[in-house]
Formats: sequence, structure tokens, C-alpha cells
Amino acid sequence: MANLSVKINTLKFKNPVMTASGTFGYGKEFEDFVDLSRLGGIIVKGTTLEPRQGNDYPRMAETPQGMLNCVGLQNKGVDYFVQKIYPFIAGYDTNILVNVSGNSPENYARCAEKLKDLEHIPAIELNISCPNVKDGGMAFGTSCTSAAAVVKAVRAVYPKPIIVKLSPNVTDITEIARACEAEGADSVSLINTLMGMAVDIEKRRPLLSIRTGGLSGPAVKPVALRMVYDVAHAVKIPVVGLGGIMNERDALEFMMCGATAIEIGTANFIDPQVTVKVIDGMNQWLDDHGVKDVNEIIGCID
Repeated sequence: MANLSVKINTLKFKNPVMTASGTFGYGKEFEDFVDLSRLGGIIVKGTTLEPRQGNDYPRMAETPQGMLNCVGLQNKGVDYFVQKIYPFIAGYDTNILVNVSGNSPENYARCAEKLKDLEHIPAIELNISCPNVKDGGMAFGTSCTSAAAVVKAVRAVYPKPIIVKLSPNVTDITEIARACEAEGADSVSLINTLMGMAVDIEKRRPLLSIRTGGLSGPAVKPVALRMVYDVAHAVKIPVVGLGGIMNERDALEFMMCGATAIEIGTANFIDPQVTVKVIDGMNQWLDDHGVKDVNEIIGCID
């Protein structure tokens, strides 16, 4: 068997396979389907400083080769997570990361600060695709200045590794990645969902309650691969790849384009065992091709 372990700064993963935030709950929802200890990491659902009710229904819609969602970061807030969720997941034998969201740099920082002393949360992922309430609702991740401001504020209070989840809804994602790197991000993950829309022609109205939502699934993979490749060649920090990964071949493509690790999202809704299948399939491919260490293929495409 090949060595599947990888590292992001000081954070070690037994293999490169993680779950994407919002598609795996807090991990315990999948205990009956997956041996969670086999995963490289679990990124729990988006967590905010204050509780959020999310958007009105309907907030999910199927599309050809993908799905749209506008759930709206529904969660009970970081204090509830610390008091009620963390005690139940702290014993998992894998890396547990919290996806942190906010509406101002200070808001992100306050949320992250409440997580810094949790022994079994070794890192966080910052979701900068959230609307900036001080800047007319523009997402933090669509501006170098606002993205950098979030990372700077969190870096000042959070000493553990920070992964920044980048929005693809930008002109040049490499500029955003560099801005995050300059302010102390340990890694960037990409891509978050692409903005999309679906219409019910019988009712003559959008399928989603707020008209638009985030597109994920196989349809976004070619875009995600291109962006991972570009960012991996633009920054010196590790890149985490996600976007339409459905099997081990997809995962290997992302790693060959420069991803140190990958996240699986929408595929969890289709097959709750997909993560361990990807781990096994990746290992088999490496053995079949005489590759002793998965790190040998990371960024092998020039």
C-alpha cells in the first residue's frame, strides 16, 4: 500500500480525503455508513458567531450534472457548537475542522477566537463567499482587499492553521489567493460553489426562494480543475481541491493539478460511502502504477 499521508503546514492528514462543509453535517450523521476514522478530515457545516435560520424554502434544486442550494448557513451559532456539538465529535480519530463564516472581519475573528482553545479542532476553514454587510453585500471573496481583511483579522487571534475557501465567482482567483497568502493563510481551498439559477416554467418563477444559489456537482469540475491548477502555480502555500469530485479518478486529477488534499461534497448526498471508496480507489491506482507515495503525484502536471 502506498503512503497516503499529506501535510498542510503543521497539520498532518492520514490521507488526502476530507469532506466538504455543509455536505457531511457534523460527521455523526454518517457514522452508520462510514468508518470516520478512515477519513483524512471532516469539515463540519458552516458556523457563525450568532445563530442563523437560513433562507426560506425551497432552497435546493437538482440540475443536469449538479445541484443548486441556497441554504443560507443555517446553524445554531458557535457557542452552541462549542457546548453541544464539540463534546460528541471530539473523540473522532480524524482531523475535525470548523468552517467559519461571518459578515465582517471582526465577526469572523470573534467566531474563530471561540474555537482556538478546542484541543480536538486543529484548524479552521474560512468561508469568504459570505456577503460583506459593510460593502453593499459583495462577497468577501470577490475582492482582494476584503478577503485579505478577513484573513488578517482571524490570523491576529487564531494561532492554528487557517484554510481559506475561495469563491470562483471572480475575474482572477489567483489574485485573491495571493492576498490571502500574504496575510498569513496556511492554505486555500477551492472552489466554492458557482452562482447559478433554475426556473420552473410551469409556475414561471425561479425554483429557489431567493432566485439564485450555489451550483455544485460534476458540472463544475472542469472549472474547479482549471482554478486549482492556476492557484497552485501562483502561491507557495498548499492548495485543497474540491468541486465535482465523484470518484478516485476525479480526486487524482485535482492532485495532479496541484492539490495537496481534496474535499468531497455533493457526492456524499448520492453515495454516503463515497469518501472511503475514493480512499480505497486512490490507493489501488497508486499501487497499480507503482507509486509509493501520493505526494509524488501532487502537481505533476506542469
